[in-house]
Amino acid sequence: MIIVAGTLYVDPAERDAYLASCVEAVRAARSAPGCVDFAVSADLVEPGRINVYERWESDEQLLAFRGSGPSEEQATAIRGAEVHRFRISGVEAP
Repeated sequence: MIIVAGTLYVDPAERDAYLASCVEAVRAARSAPGCVDFAVSADLVEPGRINVYERWESDEQLLAFRGSGPSEEQATAIRGAEVHRFRISGVEAP
């Protein structure tokens, strides 16, 4: 299991537009082979922060979906990012 999680930072005035530009990517990811979950959402406290969460069955499926990454327009809008890939060896109930 692979989890990709972290934060993106955009101009607070542009956050809603950025999130709207992600809708199709979220739909595509959720229907992609190996995608368990995929979410991109506005942070409730910081106006320019976007939270990212992805869960994939394997690296290969993640990379097959990811392709060349975000569009040029999306990449330009990102002012900062801290996103990491985590390899999960086991899952337990809380």
